[in-house]
Amino acid sequence: MPAVLRIALPVPLPRLFDYLPPEGANIAPGTRVQVPFGRGVQVGIVMETAAQSSVPTAQLKRVQRVLDDEPLLHGELLSSLHWATDYWLGAPGDVLLNNALPTALRQAKPWPALGEERWRLLDAGRAAQQEGKRRGRSRALLDLLAEGDLRASELDLRLPGWRDAARRLHKAGLIDSEIALDDAPTAPTQAAPELNAGQRDAVEAVAATLGSFAPFLLHGITGSGKTEVYIQLMERTLAAGRQCLLLVPEIGLAPQTVARLRARLGVPVDVLHSNLAEGARARAWLRARNGQARVILGTRSAVFAPLPDAGLIVVDEEHDTSYKQQEGFRYHARDLAVVRAQRLGVPIVLGSATPSLETLANVEAERYRRLDLRERTGAHRTPPRAELVDVRGQAMQHGLSNPLLAALDACVERGEQALIFRNRRGYAPLLMCHLCGWHAECPRCEKPLALHQGRQRLVCHHCELERPVPTVCPGCGGEGLHRQGHGTERLEEALQTRYVDTPVLRIDRETTRRRDAFEDLMGPLADGRPAILVGTQMLAKGHDLPNLTLVAITSLDEGLHSLDFRAHERLSQLIVQVAGRAGRAGKPGRVLLQTHQPEHPLLQTLLHRGYSATCAQMLDERRALRLPPFAYQALLRADATRREHVDAFLDAARDALPASETLRWSGPMPAPMPLRAGRHRGQLLLEADTRSALHAALKSWRDALGELEGARRVRWSIDVDPVDLY
Repeated sequence: MPAVLRIALPVPLPRLFDYLPPEGANIAPGTRVQVPFGRGVQVGIVMETAAQSSVPTAQLKRVQRVLDDEPLLHGELLSSLHWATDYWLGAPGDVLLNNALPTALRQAKPWPALGEERWRLLDAGRAAQQEGKRRGRSRALLDLLAEGDLRASELDLRLPGWRDAARRLHKAGLIDSEIALDDAPTAPTQAAPELNAGQRDAVEAVAATLGSFAPFLLHGITGSGKTEVYIQLMERTLAAGRQCLLLVPEIGLAPQTVARLRARLGVPVDVLHSNLAEGARARAWLRARNGQARVILGTRSAVFAPLPDAGLIVVDEEHDTSYKQQEGFRYHARDLAVVRAQRLGVPIVLGSATPSLETLANVEAERYRRLDLRERTGAHRTPPRAELVDVRGQAMQHGLSNPLLAALDACVERGEQALIFRNRRGYAPLLMCHLCGWHAECPRCEKPLALHQGRQRLVCHHCELERPVPTVCPGCGGEGLHRQGHGTERLEEALQTRYVDTPVLRIDRETTRRRDAFEDLMGPLADGRPAILVGTQMLAKGHDLPNLTLVAITSLDEGLHSLDFRAHERLSQLIVQVAGRAGRAGKPGRVLLQTHQPEHPLLQTLLHRGYSATCAQMLDERRALRLPPFAYQALLRADATRREHVDAFLDAARDALPASETLRWSGPMPAPMPLRAGRHRGQLLLEADTRSALHAALKSWRDALGELEGARRVRWSIDVDPVDLY
């Protein structure tokens, strides 16, 4: 009987599909092939060969075309993807094709040419540049290219958001591009600063392990120079002829990090994240695969970059929940990075000012080695002064207390920058009628619609449903509609009215929807000009503004009273991270925290004893309650258009649980948000004291769930190690 190819296809089924190989072909695992599937064709990846199939040979279809001369996926990466598929219960084709490969490599096309785009000015473009009729970025791009040809990576640094202008100018026949295949090193433009004792010790400790697996937690207070430690470790890794992978949690952090790395390392920095053009993303992935890319920087998905010459992996802001994929294949990039480092035999550095409790538990168990940076670098080494502002009984102006406004007045008068943190976008969270009590509610989520004044729309922040703003109350026809609460848009408006001569910049999802908008907003602030920033959580991470001296968090109370057992950990991290934006240069920083609960034990411990003491208390609580990281969880989620379908499926799922003395479960129960986008939601939580006990139950249970009668009436998924129980 002929050999059978077992192929992963991009479908959400936890299985491989059997096909016959082309006549006379010998296809290695990791090779892309084109196969008939259903009424069409699919690109799949050969995973293994078998002597025979459970399907009669006469019924097997044959591979139509082999797309690769050599396996696209192989070695450690293919092995790690096998592990990840098994651990997070993914569908093999979904993991390999929809997650591990860039979109351009999922298609039945040859590999794109390696190298990088290089843009040049055509004769017509030079004439247009001299005429000066173009405006905005188009004019700026023409001016830059008039100086000489530029690579895309250089344009990313010198003109954020240039691609839309490039498309317009290219269409007009003014500029053109080609793929530059040469890879000449670039000379470093910045010298390495002198390290303090803590930084030197950290660099030497990690450098001593280059060439072997060693996991480290680099715990440095904000402003302590963690990035400089990363860079000096990269310099040593590159000197040894090895590759470096640096993961960051947000796309917004990538440009400033790329600029710093290129200024120091003297090699090109290849970037991998979802905001890249697909061709550029595929080229960067392939450059990593053949070892041409020596430094790879990216967000969560960059953990799938091939690393044939791996030497070092760094995960910056390792605590950040954005490393966890929340849809489809629910992997955690930090945890997968640790697994890959172990399989590659290289050190991994997990850096954070606010380490996760999971990482701290690994340090406590001596699985990770902890390195501490206890002092700030630079001219001003004193951490910002944090103060609680008791707002009980105080008159508030747009959610801001008098002490906060007085501090803001003084900051503006000194010509410095301030950051006001409010984690609620829009103008007002609620529009309601003062006469009859009607309020705007999303019919698909049963949650209030937020008012967005600039767009004159009511928007659901859960499903993005939009409605026009009514002029009179839909309930009683009266004119008593009132805006309740304050979002970032309303706060921006109030501050612009109060500080007419100082720029007020809002940073949230509304103002950063356009590609590169974040860099456009934040870029001009680096020169220290006076400004007030108003924004949500995206302002809490990694941004270094030397003239920012005042930080305020307008309300802490929601995080103090949440039902989520992780709420106190998240709130502590948020306070420390946001506070760390202040006083990072030669001026002292001040942090104001508004709350109705100034005596709360969490706040008192955090402010007077610090983050480490706070985490020690939380770890003791988690240990006593048998909660992660001292237990392991999996969450079965289900949703459907009818509640009874969800309830029936979850009841059957509970009954299908394997008998086990080590397994605990809670539910079935409605999700914390029972209705979203018109779909009813429920969940069933599984827990065990060991990973092995949990996974032994999960694998057989997952297969049984697919056979349940009600499984086709719901959408369901199993989230291993969930970070949100929503």
